[in-house]
Amino acid sequence: MKQIFVAIAIAAGFSQLAVADDGLKAAIAGAQRSPANVSRDVARHPYETLSFFGIKPGMTVVELSPGGGWYTEILAPYLRKDGKLIAANFDPASSSDYASKNSLRFKQKLDASPAVFDKVELGIFEPPSKLSYAPKNSADMVLTFRNIHNWVGNGEPSMKALFQSVFETLKPGGVFGVVEHRLPATKAAGGASSEGYVHEAYVIKLAESVGLKLAAKSEVNANPKDTAEHENGVWALPPVLANKDKDKAAYLAIGESDRMTLKFVKP
Repeated sequence: MKQIFVAIAIAAGFSQLAVADDGLKAAIAGAQRSPANVSRDVARHPYETLSFFGIKPGMTVVELSPGGGWYTEILAPYLRKDGKLIAANFDPASSSDYASKNSLRFKQKLDASPAVFDKVELGIFEPPSKLSYAPKNSADMVLTFRNIHNWVGNGEPSMKALFQSVFETLKPGGVFGVVEHRLPATKAAGGASSEGYVHEAYVIKLAESVGLKLAAKSEVNANPKDTAEHENGVWALPPVLANKDKDKAAYLAIGESDRMTLKFVKP
């Protein structure tokens, strides 16, 4: 029965792409995006990904760990007029030097372009202990892009608490959208993650353990050329190219990582 539900949901999810979202297209084409970020659209498929998740301009959306703001550059202008974007980032007062510097750098990015980012709200998200990024039952959508592999080292109880915070933040019917580097099901992992890759089944099991339901999967960010067997893991691939000139041509030919794209719903 579950397989039938997911199959129907997948079909419904793809049907959303048939209805063009001109506002989302405009945000993706906007001058606020850095050229370096735009160059990766061919690998990250922002329009297809966000459309698959079912984003709408009037939503309240939480972006967990926005990093350098790749998706923030799209979400902020898209939601600015009728919706709300909450960027759940590190605590600026963190005892971690990395976290505090990241928080400052992200805030400087927002402050530098008030016409785009002035309405972005900031929440504190610093797993495993700081998960106060938005009120309960307040978000239509929570999104995370290529972050789960950074969190699994905190251990299973912390991961469950993190996913529980997503469940509690979402309104009933709200969507949790996940994009993550995918470890092949046949490849053993060192724990839940291996060199930046995560088993898709692990993410689904974790989400379902807190009450979220898998509504749909998409292969829009899949890359069958990626075997997940690289020296220095996923970071050997573009855009990082951690091995520098060693086998660079081969890594460029593979392209960016194979990624799962999962849509969960809070009942």
